[in-house]
Amino acid sequence: MLIKWTKSALASVDEIAGFIAKDNPTRATSFMLELQAAVTKLQAHPGMGRAGRVPGTRELVLHKNYIAIYRVRGDDVEILRLHHASRNLRRAGSAPEADL
Repeated sequence: MLIKWTKSALASVDEIAGFIAKDNPTRATSFMLELQAAVTKLQAHPGMGRAGRVPGTRELVLHKNYIAIYRVRGDDVEILRLHHASRNLRRAGSAPEADL
């Protein structure tokens, strides 16, 4: 399986890393490494995330606060967005339907 990132997902990663780095640059780096390790596991086990709240998607809990929303298309795992668990997924355009 090949991991592909949408523009929305990459923007989410940048936003999260920037937010963490403001207070703790070292933690931002370790978070990014944890994120990479978790997403890499999807290559071998694309079904490891739970069924998503949006039809056709899956959700992988990366950290108690962050969820990767993704879908499997053929031989690709497409990361649609990183979502903060405390936010309403459908509020303020945060639902990944635009990427579906």
